[in-house]
Amino acid sequence: MTQNSPKAPPYPKSHILAASGVAALLSLALLVFPSREVEAQKTFLNLDLGNDAEMVIEEKDDLRAGQADSPNDSPFAQIEGNSDDTEFSAEEDADEIAPTTAALPPDDPTHKSITVSNGDTLSTVFAKVGLSANDLHEALDSNKEAKQFSRLKVGQVLQFELDEEGKLKNLQSKLSELETISLSRNEAGYDFKRDLAKPEIVNAYSHGVINSSLFLSAKRAGLSHGLTMDLANIFGYDIDFAMDIRDGDEFEVIYEDKVVNGKHVGTGNILSARFTNRGKTYTAVRYTDRKGNTSYYSANGESMRKAFIRTPVDFARISSRFSTGRKHPILNKIRAHKGVDYAAPRGTPIKAAGDGKVILAGRNGGYGNTVILQHGQRYRTLYAHMQGFAKGVRNGVNVKQGQIIGYIGTTGLSTGPHLHYEFQVNGVHVDPLSQKLPMADPIAANEKARFMQQSKPLMARMDQEKATMLAANKQ
Repeated sequence: MTQNSPKAPPYPKSHILAASGVAALLSLALLVFPSREVEAQKTFLNLDLGNDAEMVIEEKDDLRAGQADSPNDSPFAQIEGNSDDTEFSAEEDADEIAPTTAALPPDDPTHKSITVSNGDTLSTVFAKVGLSANDLHEALDSNKEAKQFSRLKVGQVLQFELDEEGKLKNLQSKLSELETISLSRNEAGYDFKRDLAKPEIVNAYSHGVINSSLFLSAKRAGLSHGLTMDLANIFGYDIDFAMDIRDGDEFEVIYEDKVVNGKHVGTGNILSARFTNRGKTYTAVRYTDRKGNTSYYSANGESMRKAFIRTPVDFARISSRFSTGRKHPILNKIRAHKGVDYAAPRGTPIKAAGDGKVILAGRNGGYGNTVILQHGQRYRTLYAHMQGFAKGVRNGVNVKQGQIIGYIGTTGLSTGPHLHYEFQVNGVHVDPLSQKLPMADPIAANEKARFMQQSKPLMARMDQEKATMLAANKQ
């Protein structure tokens, strides 16, 4: 016979619910208010966990500030600076905490700085500082030069100073390391002021070897576009940069470098240069004589300048040479080509090959827009197919060698933009590429000694700089 176990006496449901509630409250109390002994154990155990753990414990101490009998009961009292006996004061640690805890000074409402963004106009910049269109017009209309403020560049900074009523008191902008402009209010309106910093001039050296083009090689050597053009113009009487340049040609330049506060801000004149083209070396030294005339001469005093420059267009490509039996590309018949064609982009400047007088500046049949220059009694040059003429170029005026007289185009009988250039000697067409150009006068005899005092040190420096560079490359 199987015996059944005695049943547990039943408890009222209300008692069971009450007991469950009491147990839940006790569990919550233990979670929210742990004993001091348990909390202290947690604290000292977590001290070994590193800075992150300490930060968490500090936050717990802040939450339970009322638990301690006194501030010193907290194990972090001295670290937090809550005790007069602390050895770690805020002043002593100011350098460490300043970057994160030091209060920033309030903004000065009378001084505002705006950096120009893409799409900004002077009107939108004024609006950003709370100035109206009337304020803008009043400032710009106060002086003709004040309109320079409207020519904004992205990244340019404008500094505004306002008076107590929020009206413009002063506006200033640094255009470059050399130039700062400003507008200041006076009783009658605004005064415009331009401050120009005077740069320090130092002599710099540059060396380059051509393996593609003069421009790319010069850029790699640190020369600006302007200095490269100057270099080409100096040697343009002896070297045709359209056809004579070869890989392996090299150049050296000593030039003026402009510096403000240790920062490069621009370049000045080329003082001396050497250019080796096809194994032949040319030299140039800048010299100003006692009368104030400046020119370039070879290292021994021969003039770099000749009566005519070799090519009237910089860095153009020769598309057709001088020939007595060329087939005309448009007329489709044999016809003498009494000049040289230089292909270049439309609008490329054309220079006068020498000093002369304009005897024609106008339309000339199949030549299109043409300029003809008379150079003394023996020489005449012609420039055809121009897009247009330079300002001031007209019949009867005198022009200087290298002066821009027009721009490449494709007027007249022309298949594309280029310059057709002719050279005449005593009325006879000659090949300008093979014609021996007449020389200009060398340096005056009474200037020679003074010139050599400048030339020799410059040549010696180039020798020294190049030797140092070669020695460094061998290491």
